[in-house]
Amino acid sequence: MRTGAQNLPRVRASELVGRGWLNTGGKELSLADFRGRVLILDFWTFCCINCLHVLDELREVEEQHRDELVIVGVHSPKFEHEADPEALAAAVERYEVRHPVLDDPELVTWGAYTARAWPTLVVIDPEGYIVAQMAGEGHGSAIAALVAELIAEHSAKGTLRRGAGPYVPPAPASGTLRFPAKALALPNGNLLVADAGHHSLAELAPDAETLLRRIGSGERGLVDGGPDEARFSEPNGLCLVPDDLTASLGYDVVVADTVNHTLRGVRLADGAVFTVAGTGRQFMVGGQENVLRSGRIDENPAVPGTRLVPDLDGAAMPFHAGEDHPARTVNLSSPWDVEWSAELGAFVVAMAGNHTLWAFDPVAREGHGSVRLLAGTMNEGLEDGPGAGAWFAQPSGLARAADGSVWLADSETSALRRILPADDGGAEIRTAVGQGLFDFGHRDGAADQALLQHPLGVATLPDGSIVVADTYNGALRRYDPATAEVTTLAKDLAEPSDVLVEVVDGAVHLVVVESAAHRLTRIALPAGLAGEVLDGGAHRMARPATDVGAGPLRLDVPFAPAPGQKLDDRWGPSTSLQVSATPPELLLSGAGNGTDLFRDLVINPEVAEGVLHVTAKAASCDEVPLLPNGEPDPDVFPACHLVQQDWGVPVRVVPDGDAGLTLPLRG
Repeated sequence: MRTGAQNLPRVRASELVGRGWLNTGGKELSLADFRGRVLILDFWTFCCINCLHVLDELREVEEQHRDELVIVGVHSPKFEHEADPEALAAAVERYEVRHPVLDDPELVTWGAYTARAWPTLVVIDPEGYIVAQMAGEGHGSAIAALVAELIAEHSAKGTLRRGAGPYVPPAPASGTLRFPAKALALPNGNLLVADAGHHSLAELAPDAETLLRRIGSGERGLVDGGPDEARFSEPNGLCLVPDDLTASLGYDVVVADTVNHTLRGVRLADGAVFTVAGTGRQFMVGGQENVLRSGRIDENPAVPGTRLVPDLDGAAMPFHAGEDHPARTVNLSSPWDVEWSAELGAFVVAMAGNHTLWAFDPVAREGHGSVRLLAGTMNEGLEDGPGAGAWFAQPSGLARAADGSVWLADSETSALRRILPADDGGAEIRTAVGQGLFDFGHRDGAADQALLQHPLGVATLPDGSIVVADTYNGALRRYDPATAEVTTLAKDLAEPSDVLVEVVDGAVHLVVVESAAHRLTRIALPAGLAGEVLDGGAHRMARPATDVGAGPLRLDVPFAPAPGQKLDDRWGPSTSLQVSATPPELLLSGAGNGTDLFRDLVINPEVAEGVLHVTAKAASCDEVPLLPNGEPDPDVFPACHLVQQDWGVPVRVVPDGDAGLTLPLRG
């Protein structure tokens, strides 16, 4: 009997309904096609960094149990662009999704399974019954244990069917670039491109087409070395090292190696690649093991001297926001872009995975480098002010301005924001364009009314204005700080994810990374740079609202440790719950932080609708085997597992609304 399942009702899984299927060779599937197999539904949307983390978490168990397990991605879009079937097909290819995907643009299947967050996982047994529902990331070990348990149980019952699943791989794509992410102008006039789909870097001639060399083997992985053996995993941001540092550091370019959760250094002379920050493991918000305690000193192949190599099998400790740490001892989380700040004496890192900005000082600690949190609380949202209290949502693009400030494309809030370095090494954050997590569109005009849609790149123009790669609008937008106006410079582009500014004989050209078209495109700007004013309309995320009643509302966040695990209270409470609301007046009481995974809220009858923001975390660890004397084996160090999720639940206050709200973290 599955752990924690004794008291759960047996609920039949609902039919899978959507617009169509991908990765099935054109075949339409139904729930009956999965009978006899363990089935996992992964509710995702391709803008969501947490969803991308879960795709990576599931890869190992998917490969291990391909004969007994089927994963179905249920794509339930947030942004308007994500509902485009061609954009979805490109995303499935981009992120190497190797299982069937149901296109659910109207959120029909999302609603049938009462999903309320991206990502949500639903586990269905071979007889078609739901056995678990999980929200957020960090469930990899629990999924693996549950799948193994279900396979054993249904193999014994005779209800397990083995064999090839319904996945049909798409035809392989060819071309010089595959979903390029960012580009960098090199001192010799060539262009260096983060060729994310090929897990490598491509150096192109100034024509932006001719391939001169490739750095990286093209296989996904984390391997240092020469250009033919080094490996990346979906690299994104690129930044030149200042001239006065290249000789001492031994590398010329810093790369945000996103899925490896690292920063890499590249020496252009011979294409050698070095890991300069990160351990290769993902930073888990609230986790107790984000910083390694120890490492060894090895010869640095870049320059004479030494470097710190992390001891990945050693004990670890919590990360403290007010400290800097040796760069190779700290877990990072999907770094998306990197930009040098002379004012900070460090590289600013857009840490998309935990909604923060970090600083990487490459010369600190006798050349080993250091990293520290520069700004962000690790909560997802749009809040300005001093860096320690600022909120971001997947920061994805950075560009330094002439005055030393750094412009930021904050993708999930569809915002353009400004980072002002402070004398004390911190930063002040100000938003120029953007309304919040749920407001997006294509609207020009006054900045406080203008709208973007999931921008990923940003650059500065010679006149001090800012050009934004407005990715999901397929456009280039211009923000003029002098007038606080937004205009459109170009449109009908294929997911522009970055832009470079070239000035030749006074003429301004933009080199656009058209990620979904697998190319770089040059665009000449008009002499006036002003652009045109467009209004493509405003949009809000259209998730169905949950009807709740005014007055008391019981919030429950069920969580059960995976088989073979227990709650981990070695460093204090194993669970935490944070609740707030937009507008704040929606909650008369119940907002704030606590350690119980339940809360008694009071809903204001004077507020008709709003959003409940709920953040839950739970820590568990593997159970340690006992020795014959009944004592725990001292030679076994239990692995720690942290799960976390942020919900933004739209609610509508109605007379007969529910008095309870359940958000399964794992239940």
